[in-house]
Amino acid sequence: MISFKQLPLEAKAAVAAGVVFFSMMLSRSYLAEQLEFRMRRWLLRLQMALFVNALMLIGSLHVWRSTVTTFSRSSAANSFCFMPWKIAVFMFLALAHSSFFTLLFLVAEEPYFFSLAAYTCLGAYIILIFFLFTLGSVEQAYKFLAGRGAKAGTGNKNSRTAMKPVLAVVLTVVLTVVGLLNASQPPTVNSVEVPVHKLPSTMNNLKVVLLSDIHLGPTVGKTKLAMIVRMVKALKPDITVIVGDLTDSEAEIIRPAVEPLGELNSPLGTYFVTGNHEYYTSDVSNWFELLKSFNIRPLHNENVKIVSPKSTDDWFCLAGVDDIEADVLRYSGHGMDLKKALRGCGNENPIVLLAHQPVAAKWALQERPDINLILSGHTHGGQMFPLNVGAYFMNPFFVGLYKVGQTTFVYVSPGTMYFGIPMRLGSRAEITEIILRSP
Repeated sequence: MISFKQLPLEAKAAVAAGVVFFSMMLSRSYLAEQLEFRMRRWLLRLQMALFVNALMLIGSLHVWRSTVTTFSRSSAANSFCFMPWKIAVFMFLALAHSSFFTLLFLVAEEPYFFSLAAYTCLGAYIILIFFLFTLGSVEQAYKFLAGRGAKAGTGNKNSRTAMKPVLAVVLTVVLTVVGLLNASQPPTVNSVEVPVHKLPSTMNNLKVVLLSDIHLGPTVGKTKLAMIVRMVKALKPDITVIVGDLTDSEAEIIRPAVEPLGELNSPLGTYFVTGNHEYYTSDVSNWFELLKSFNIRPLHNENVKIVSPKSTDDWFCLAGVDDIEADVLRYSGHGMDLKKALRGCGNENPIVLLAHQPVAAKWALQERPDINLILSGHTHGGQMFPLNVGAYFMNPFFVGLYKVGQTTFVYVSPGTMYFGIPMRLGSRAEITEIILRSP
């Protein structure tokens, strides 16, 4: 029987990840009632950081072997640049691994430079892993199809082996720079007209501004939020809605960064529903109170009547549901409850639903196909390559406007900022201006 010491490093990292994951389940099941709330919240986030880092260690070992060990066996190891290169690769991996810990220790009104550097390295790490894997797979496929693996000379083999990590690093650097420049731009304003069945003529051209996935935390602070608020005010919306993932941190820690939200002054109100990241903070109640102090109303499985400014007899039902992740996390008093959210919303008037995840939008339409418009976020449009592919296949609606049936539409925002990694590749941050049209 193989002992733990005899296992390769990758297997040991996988075992460590399994142990941490088991401890997470154990503490959630048996320690939830025994630990003080703040301690339980901190423990869960620490366990998440350790779990992700244990998984990342498998990739980091591959990166080190591909970009350092490969060259240590060649003449390049004797060059003056090899030692600085080893240090650079080590620092790069260390920063990437430290990114998840910044959520615990480095969140303030404005991002710390260390947090920005760490999450930038995390983004580059993901791209580098992808290219190393892809190029390695292409190389193996070529050998298999050409049948030349055994015939190739040693010199040519070493040359090809060295080219793979060099090409991967060059592509990673180029895409990282492009991604950083793209994400540093202000969100684009996308105007979308949506026909709403049964919308009263007095509410024709009503303007709803949609915000999603701002992710206040280690890499998004007060300055960026103030910019978003200025852009929203310039659009002069009738209603502003925030469909989740406003934050990655506790309300008390990041309160100064949230203050610009108090400047939102849409005449028919500003509304908010939770995303999965609000539940990761384990601080939803405090966030609700903070948002209320800025005249932003959380829709906690509830609805409001949006009455036409021109006629009190004309209105539509604006409803919001908790994020589905609350059920997974067993967050007390929270969880998607569509029946409760739509209580009082009949078939006579239009229904607009706020639901953070496209999966929740799909479930809602299966239960209530008479919903006219659902506004979601969560996907970030994939945010960055190569995550775009996974996000596309994991969500029933990916990004943009979808027509479902004859009278229902779903709009999925690509996000107003970004989560952690200050990069966007294959996507663009967006503030969505939705114009409601009466038939």
